[in-house]
Amino acid sequence: MWDENDPVDATALAWLRERPGTPVEGIGIVTRIWRLAHLFGEDRRQTLAAAGADAATLDLLSVLRRAGPPYQLTTRQLTEQTRVTAGAVSQRIGRAERAGLVKRAPAADRSSRAVLVTLTPAGHALVERLVDRVLGREADLVASLSAAERATLAGLLKALLDNLSTQLGPHRHSQVGSS
Repeated sequence: MWDENDPVDATALAWLRERPGTPVEGIGIVTRIWRLAHLFGEDRRQTLAAAGADAATLDLLSVLRRAGPPYQLTTRQLTEQTRVTAGAVSQRIGRAERAGLVKRAPAADRSSRAVLVTLTPAGHALVERLVDRVLGREADLVASLSAAERATLAGLLKALLDNLSTQLGPHRHSQVGSS
């Protein structure tokens, strides 16, 4: 089960040697997920930086793009879908608006305080380029696994994430690789 030449397994074996009975079952999973998250996050950060963007901008523009025409959502919907705080969404919108990637306008319903955020043509063009680059790169990074292995791994990770969300509660998150 344990490969002493593997650094993660070696860590588990060292704990077992030094503290027999220590629960090390999670080390092989959690440590590898942390390392993968770091590697994927750093690669995404570099890919986006080379394209002149960052993870927060990609997240905002992607949510608007996936909404379909007219590529418009309220700030509340953006907060819910990006799963970051309202303050973080407001900052992201402000940066994207200054860059000409989105525009804000009051909702048509004058009795509402809702603000609509719409993807501009420049924002649409950028997100199209970024999605192709990022998702293409990520597909390349997992291409060493067969289609069946990718499907199995995705299913196992989903099950683990669902279970952790139930145990720990839903948490807001930042994009891996963002600061």
